Amino acid sequence: MKTFDVQAVEISADFERAFRYIAEPCNLPEWTDAFRSAGDGKAVLATPAGAAEIELDVRSSPDYGAIDWIMRFPDQTIERAYSRLVRAGERRCIFSFVLMAPQLPLEQLEGALEQQSLTLRRELDKLRRILGGA
Repeated sequence: MKTFDVQAVEISADFERAFRYIAEPCNLPEWTDAFRSAGDGKAVLATPAGAAEIELDVRSSPDYGAIDWIMRFPDQTIERAYSRLVRAGERRCIFSFVLMAPQLPLEQLEGALEQQSLTLRRELDKLRRILGGA
């Protein structure tokens, strides 16, 4: 069973602008489906069971292009999201995202990653439109 998905999108924007936007937690609700609000180490996520307030730690390095999100849920479960932004020429960069399967019991896991992968594709397309790109 597949436990991850990697997707990427080309963005027509300079690296610094794209990096600042993606690494800023307050921007997450603009381009993701799950985040309702984010900032100051906290976030509110929309979940199938309703809204969940979580702790959010954004670890980013412009030198390496890494932007990672560490999310601690009320039950102390920790989920991680990993991404990388790389320069690909003048006013052009590639943003890649590693989607990990959610920590669910095996009977609930089937299909969850596939559904999240479809959501991620929409989110990356929205991010590309926000930052620049056809």
